[in-house]
Amino acid sequence: QVQLMESGGGSVQGGGSLTLSCAASGYTSDHTDSTECMGWFRQSPGKEREAVAATWIAGGATYYADSVKGRFTISSDRAKRTVYLQMSSLQPEDTAMYYCAAPRSIRSTWWSRCPSEMNPQNNYWGQGTQVTVSS
Repeated sequence: QVQLMESGGGSVQGGGSLTLSCAASGYTSDHTDSTECMGWFRQSPGKEREAVAATWIAGGATYYADSVKGRFTISSDRAKRTVYLQMSSLQPEDTAMYYCAAPRSIRSTWWSRCPSEMNPQNNYWGQGTQVTVSS
């Protein structure tokens, strides 16, 4: 069973930076391995979970939501099956619980079109890490 473990959240003032990490374990490294596609979603109270960024670990392709383009950078270490989200120029509206995710199946739309077409359905999820940005 795939498990995703996040770390790196915290509190920061507006304009500051934080880096999140997410390590996958329990994957099989065979033709059924869906963790070559990983990404980040976030959710604020009262709002739906939204896509933030994703990457195709094998090739390095990336996707960013418009709201974070130019401020956030997603990167990965394939050998460690770990993804990172470097967040800079943070704004109060970036305050949310950030969740690491990977598709559950290589038949999912997100996996087949990774890193784009991020979908909150049918994923493995981390436990979430809180990011709070004060003004």
